[in-house]
Amino acid sequence: MIPQTDTANSENAPAYALAPKQALAQYAATGCFGRTFYATADEQLTRVLELCAAVDAEFVARVAIYSRTYSFMKDMPALLCAWLSARDARLHGPVFARVIDNTRMLRTDVQILRSGVVGRKSLGSAPKRLVREWLASRDEHALFSSSAGQSPSLSDVKMVHPKPTGPKREAFYGSMIGRSYDANALPKLVMQFEQFKAGEALHVPDLPFMLLSALPLSQKDWVEIAKNAAWQTTRMNLNTFARHGVFETDGLASLIAARLRNAREIQRARIFPYQLLTAYQNCDAAVPQEVRDSAGVR
Repeated sequence: MIPQTDTANSENAPAYALAPKQALAQYAATGCFGRTFYATADEQLTRVLELCAAVDAEFVARVAIYSRTYSFMKDMPALLCAWLSARDARLHGPVFARVIDNTRMLRTDVQILRSGVVGRKSLGSAPKRLVREWLASRDEHALFSSSAGQSPSLSDVKMVHPKPTGPKREAFYGSMIGRSYDANALPKLVMQFEQFKAGEALHVPDLPFMLLSALPLSQKDWVEIAKNAAWQTTRMNLNTFARHGVFETDGLASLIAARLRNAREIQRARIFPYQLLTAYQNCDAAVPQEVRDSAGVR
């Protein structure tokens, strides 16, 4: 009574073939473009692009949005969004607005467009306009807080020729792309960072530690960073905190353990179970047991 298999999987074992729409949906909900036991990242990329070509653009748009908003994927929805930019400009704009929801996603989207894998090696006028509008819709605090990262970095915003809307935004863009700017017009957070970097301020600005870690920080500075860190940053840097003596301060271990157990913060971080397991497995012995147990939500 069981239907006969009609294909072989990557291990050459008997399997059932999926229709292109089914296969694309499966990749979009589970694919990370990392090497798996059965397939390389390039093999997965080639297969996804083949599936995109085999279905209609509207379905690709729906899958891209689902992949980001329900499956919380990163690289896959960015790829599908970039693919639409070269295939259906009418759909690309609405999908970009739903999928590119933070700076990390914007960076990935631009990387893919410039790589040539979707058929273009530059952004083009429509994608540049979308990036300009995306930048204009975020305030300087949000942009600067998420400016860590390369290829492209936020300093590469000059490639889309953003138009400053006032002195503060003009100074902000100038500081990011290495042009002259009015230091007195800088946004407050950027000014605090520059003052701290120059040794003119005692308090650590409330910024992701990736922007601060290259500076000569004291143990007190690291404690302040740990107190202000977001949930995801905390999970990923427990060993870093231990290495800089954060847990030697009374109450810090309990504070961080409580943050890691916070159900609301876990939901906001859109975390996957395997990431909790990875955090627990990678904790050094210097990380207090209370924190290690919370990292794994045991």
